[in-house]
Amino acid sequence: MIPAGSLGREVGSPPMSTATSVVFIVDDDVSVRESLELLIQSEGWKPEAFASAQEFLDRPRSQVPSCLVLDLSLPGLNGLELQRRVASERMNMPIIFITGHGDVPKSVQAMKAGAVEFLTKPFNDEALLSAVRQALEQSRLALVHDSELQELRQRYDSLTPRERQVMTLVVSGLLNKQVGGELGISEITVKAHRGQVMHKMHADSLAALVKIAAKLRGSGTAAGKIRQTD
Repeated sequence: MIPAGSLGREVGSPPMSTATSVVFIVDDDVSVRESLELLIQSEGWKPEAFASAQEFLDRPRSQVPSCLVLDLSLPGLNGLELQRRVASERMNMPIIFITGHGDVPKSVQAMKAGAVEFLTKPFNDEALLSAVRQALEQSRLALVHDSELQELRQRYDSLTPRERQVMTLVVSGLLNKQVGGELGISEITVKAHRGQVMHKMHADSLAALVKIAAKLRGSGTAAGKIRQTD
């Protein structure tokens, strides 16, 4: 079944600023795939269509804002199973479900698992496009966040073990003299290490360094485990 109105949309619409964004389509109905490709292209996005979940999984991951328009009922790996794979392996790729069955329990399950939208065929073009815009913006923000965290981790990794100790104690609120007492080093040495920490972490104030430390702790990675026993 072809989404209502999709083929009647003018393809010559001006492209949006997110021209590099990719909209992946996974549906075993060739007419739906072709219809959605035209609709996605009309908005200036790049569509990539697949007939099965496995075909999609075999495609290398995208490093640009992207989302997945996913049919619920697929041969082999179904939509909900693919959603679980995407959630664990491609966390910055939001999913929009489409289905011709209107299965309420499955739609609730999909939404609870993080789907952006659940649309029943035939659906209105604008309903899908609105969901895609929301999903692409969500993906863009996730990629920006991931990039910022990666940069912070790299900066943290450039610190020496002693500089990490000093950073941990400084962001906990201790004064230089107190840090020196904790580590058994002079206040002058603490100041030197603290200066290196500020420089390497690109922090222009203590408040900025505290925010950076909080982001690293919140990342749940080894780099974020800032502790006193470094």
